[in-house]
Amino acid sequence: MKTLTVATRGGKLAIAQTEIVIGALKKIDPGLQIEIKKVKTAGDRDRRTALWNLNETGFFTSQVEDVLLADQADFAVHSLKDLPTRPREGLTIAAVFDRQFVEDCLIASKPITSINELPHAAKVGTSSLRRIAQLKHLRADLQLEPIRGNVTTRIRKLNEGKFDAILLARAGVERLGLADKISFCFDPRKFIPAPAQGALAVQTRTDDAETTKIISAIDDRMARTIALAERQILITLQCGCHAPVGAFAEIVGDNIQICAFISDLEGKNFISRSITGSISDVFKLAEELANDLLSAGGQNILQDI
Repeated sequence: MKTLTVATRGGKLAIAQTEIVIGALKKIDPGLQIEIKKVKTAGDRDRRTALWNLNETGFFTSQVEDVLLADQADFAVHSLKDLPTRPREGLTIAAVFDRQFVEDCLIASKPITSINELPHAAKVGTSSLRRIAQLKHLRADLQLEPIRGNVTTRIRKLNEGKFDAILLARAGVERLGLADKISFCFDPRKFIPAPAQGALAVQTRTDDAETTKIISAIDDRMARTIALAERQILITLQCGCHAPVGAFAEIVGDNIQICAFISDLEGKNFISRSITGSISDVFKLAEELANDLLSAGGQNILQDI
């Protein structure tokens, strides 16, 4: 009977996501024993700074990776969208798993079914420049204010009357069993999510072939292809995960379609593009799309930011 240790952040969502991975691994090998090692990251310690004011990368992942590299854990579970696009030396993503609920959702203080039903100048909480740019593009009148904390903390702040609505990734809300709180979900083709949103990344050490083989058994090859194609947009743009950039890829018949946007912070210079082609050319397509965004004015946006 083999025992493994998994490193993860200690919040409710991180633990729920880690338990999803553990459950999948135990379905393949019921005799596998897995212990959870909770790690406090820089993002867990600093709950006040708006995410767009952070200069460092790996705000929610670096300390977890440190534990893995120090041999204090055998593998780690992350939200793939939180991982820097430049891989940490000595680590590999052995599995991309459970990519679902990729879209953003809105939770409002009063029943509504679309963004147009929010009151004039409604106060909306979000920690993402990507979401802010798209909301301003849709509703310039909205008051957008930073909000930090885990999902339940943000919902509590909404219930306390500090916001009229909050914007969250649907995947996190669903995994915490709070789907009944959702007012509506955005169409990911029109309100574009963060690259790799909804996907879990399971990381191992590159020199640990045994554990990597165990973890790779749950790798979703199609989810990996789609999520990494979206992340290729960030790589080609050479911007961080906090930039006002979104990407969404999906399989359409025998092809893959990728849509992406880049915007200024006010949502006024809003540039969106899409591309469709063979799945075998997915990364080439992503690079072409990102370069199209840059030549259409994205380069100037990034320089201004």
